[in-house]
Amino acid sequence: MSAPLADKVALVTGAGSGIGRGGALSFADLGATVVVADINLAGAQETVGLIESAGGTAAAVACDVTDEAQVEAMIAATVERFGQLDAAFNNAGNAMGQYAIHEMPLDYWRQSVEVNLTGTFLCLKHEIIHMTANGGGSIVNTSSGAAKVPAPGRAPYSAAKRGVVGLTAHCAKDYGAAGLRVNAVLPGLIDTPGVRANYEDGQLEQIAKFVPGGRLGQPADIGDVAAWLCTDAARFINGQALVVDGGGILA
Repeated sequence: MSAPLADKVALVTGAGSGIGRGGALSFADLGATVVVADINLAGAQETVGLIESAGGTAAAVACDVTDEAQVEAMIAATVERFGQLDAAFNNAGNAMGQYAIHEMPLDYWRQSVEVNLTGTFLCLKHEIIHMTANGGGSIVNTSSGAAKVPAPGRAPYSAAKRGVVGLTAHCAKDYGAAGLRVNAVLPGLIDTPGVRANYEDGQLEQIAKFVPGGRLGQPADIGDVAAWLCTDAARFINGQALVVDGGGILA
């Protein structure tokens, strides 16, 4: 089996469940040592257990990506434990609640932007500090199909995820000469516990009928792309926003 990320260390945030867990497993499948970060340490430890049971190497770390001190400590812990950081999948985020703009509490707006955009910025900041001082690396940010087709009732989420696309392009342009590649994935509707919590029984299955191929996305569908983007096979891909949705958003 090919291991294009053998001898590499990858950091995945929001990896205690859903797309993040799928990403952590995908990086491990390609041979990377994986640091599994999540605000829920128990979830991160479960992901580590899955990686280790498949013969991989991983470690869990608790991190709230909206807290810069915790983000900085997460990077430091990664380098202290494994000696390097070669790739990162900045996936932590949320999409809870729905409000019309004219009824939206300011705290809801701030929380969504803090997690989905500011959290990505803080991870990028400290990953870039380390990677540019050590010869470069590859970073993938999780945006969303909502960056192209707004999610009803979730204006701050859609705005933040479009901001992630802009931030990705900006970093790719600014740090490409330092050996750093930065790309984004834009998932469509992915079958995760968090997504299912926002739909009634049977609704997702009805939606899936409108996706070419007739199925919802799975966490591995996103994780495999994120991990591949960090391999040498994607060495000339930089600053891109790749929709991964089975054709559902733009079809």
